[in-house]
Amino acid sequence: NVDPNSTRLQLLTPFAKWDGKDIENMPVLIKVKGKCTTDHISMAGYWLKFRGHLDNISNNLLIGATNIENGEANNVKNQLNGQFGTVPEVARFYKANNVPWCVIGDENYGEGSSREHAALEPRHLGGRAIIVKSFARIHETNLKKQGMLPLTFANPADYDKIQPSDRISLIGLKNLEPGKPLQCKITHADGGSETIELNHSMNEGQITWFRAGSALNRMAELKASQ
Repeated sequence: NVDPNSTRLQLLTPFAKWDGKDIENMPVLIKVKGKCTTDHISMAGYWLKFRGHLDNISNNLLIGATNIENGEANNVKNQLNGQFGTVPEVARFYKANNVPWCVIGDENYGEGSSREHAALEPRHLGGRAIIVKSFARIHETNLKKQGMLPLTFANPADYDKIQPSDRISLIGLKNLEPGKPLQCKITHADGGSETIELNHSMNEGQITWFRAGSALNRMAELKASQ
C-alpha cells in the first residue's frame, strides 16, 4: 500500500483515452526558444526525490526552458486570465479548466538523458501535443508512449508563424495514419487564422497508443480482450 499523504510515492492513474474528436483551440503553454533538453523539461537535482510521485515532480515541468515571449525561464502568460505565472502553475490552471494545451519547440527538442518524466509530466498536467522543428528520437518515442502527439513542422519556417497568444487546433485526427500529415489551424489573437501541415512518425501501433490514452492503456486493452 502507498500512503496517500506521501510526498515521494504516488500510484499512477491511467490517462484518459482519446475522445475521438479533433483537439481544438489549445493555448500555447510556452513557445520555447532555442535548446530544450530533457533537463530543461524535467530538471534533476532537488526534484529527483519526487520521481516516484508524478504530481509533485510535475512542479518542475519546463521550468528551465526559455520563453520566446520574454526571454525568461519559468514565466509564461496564462491565456485564460492574462496573468503571468510559472509554467507548472499555468499548466495546472488550464487542466483545472479542462483546457488542453500544447508546447511549441525548436530544433532537437528533448535531447539529453532519456528520462521518462519529461514525457509523463506534460501529459499529467493536461498537455496533448508537442509541436517542434525536430525531436530527439528517444524523447519523441517517450511522448508517444504517454499518448501525447509529437508533431514536427512540415516547413520548419512555420515555427515563426505561431505566436505565444495563438490558439492551435489539430484537424483530422480521426484519419490519423502513418505517413499522413495533420492539418493544424493557427488562430491568432486578432481573429485571423492560417493552416499549416504537421508531420508525425507514428506507426499503426503507436497510433493505437494515442487512441487508448497511452501505451500502458493499450496493453491493458489487449490483455482484457484475451
